[in-house]
Amino acid sequence: MNAKPSTTAATPPGPAPSLPRPIRVAASLILLRDGAGGMEVLLLRRAEKADDQNSGASVFPGGVVDAHDRRLHLMCRGLDDAAASARLGLPEGGLDYYAAAVRECFEEAGVLFASDAEGRLVELDGLPPSRLEAMRHAAEQGTDALLAMCEAQGWRLAMDRLAYFSHWLTPPGMPRRFDTRFFIAQMPPAQSVKPDGRETVAHMWLKPAEAAHPRSGLKLMNVTRRTLEELAGFGSAADCMAHARALTRIVLNMPRLADGPAGRRAVNIDEAAYDEIGHLDPEGKGHAHYALEPGLVTRLSARVVRVAGAADSQHGYFVGGEGGHWAWIDPPPHGLARDAAPGQVKWLLWTAAGMQPSAAALDALRSAWPDAAVLRPQPGDTLRLAGATLHVSQAAGQGEPARQFLLAEDRMLFTGRAAVSAAHATGDAEWIAPASGFIFRVPR
Repeated sequence: MNAKPSTTAATPPGPAPSLPRPIRVAASLILLRDGAGGMEVLLLRRAEKADDQNSGASVFPGGVVDAHDRRLHLMCRGLDDAAASARLGLPEGGLDYYAAAVRECFEEAGVLFASDAEGRLVELDGLPPSRLEAMRHAAEQGTDALLAMCEAQGWRLAMDRLAYFSHWLTPPGMPRRFDTRFFIAQMPPAQSVKPDGRETVAHMWLKPAEAAHPRSGLKLMNVTRRTLEELAGFGSAADCMAHARALTRIVLNMPRLADGPAGRRAVNIDEAAYDEIGHLDPEGKGHAHYALEPGLVTRLSARVVRVAGAADSQHGYFVGGEGGHWAWIDPPPHGLARDAAPGQVKWLLWTAAGMQPSAAALDALRSAWPDAAVLRPQPGDTLRLAGATLHVSQAAGQGEPARQFLLAEDRMLFTGRAAVSAAHATGDAEWIAPASGFIFRVPR
């Protein structure tokens, strides 16, 4: 096995990190309706702009929360700031997001969630087109204009028609970052979608699964595609609304940029590589990996270097200290990553207690490191290398006896092929390093 060079490192060389990019808060409103073939979602196509990372993309209505959106509290009905803030997990200002979502939807799509004095949703299609256009143009001039328009019509913004759905943060490393709250609502009756022609130039109603499929040809941001995939699980708009209203906890989704066979892309929170990418590349430079190709060498810390095995074999870990001796845990059977060793190998260790490496494998290992000793430590033993301490324990809940090694300095547990859950991990472990797959953080 030939070791592949890798730029993945816990502390990559280079200039001092730049100042963090500012994060802007935003709100987006996902409009739903029931079509003949099932639930449909509204997508707007953004205008082509040279300085816009989402140029030409199909998106949900939405935009940045304006400082003046707080003034819209005066025109809100069905939800106050205390209840909105509690729903969003904020000390205050939660109603700003709801107000921004309604305002942006009216500006970009021409759809307004407002009710009259009797609490009925307004029917914009019944207004003369010239009057509706004038109202929309006035609202686009700013929050005060929207306030004046609602006051003149006797309308109130119908915040109770919106349900909080998800929370996303743009990955570190992107040119612009947004902390966005997504809401859903059913398309109000007697209203029609009319893109503004400047920010948005076209619209479409599609079933979520169709919109998310590559054959649709739509340019979709990661957050849009993932949201569409989630929406595809609902048969009707009412079902989706009921689900959103029943949610008790909405977690923050922050993808992370990483490199791999298909090029750089966003890695989502539910993907296996997510924890490791955050550990290796917290600033989002994109040098971590989302795929473990055979022979890939990854420095996980100053004391740990992983060599990825072939598809049908396990990964091996060099554990030790810079300038000292190293241990080689679970050397992959198909070849030897001799050039990947960060120093002199002193010990050869296996997590499987009954594993007997073949004579050919041992000969290959000893030809590289003649002084390396094959150790079979017992649970309770402690192994000490220069700058590294390994505590040996029994893998919990396994039919076949198996060892696991805890690197005390990094609080990293090497588990081999044992499927160690967070519940079975020793309380001193912060990271799990399996024989196959990425390292992952132990939930607390």
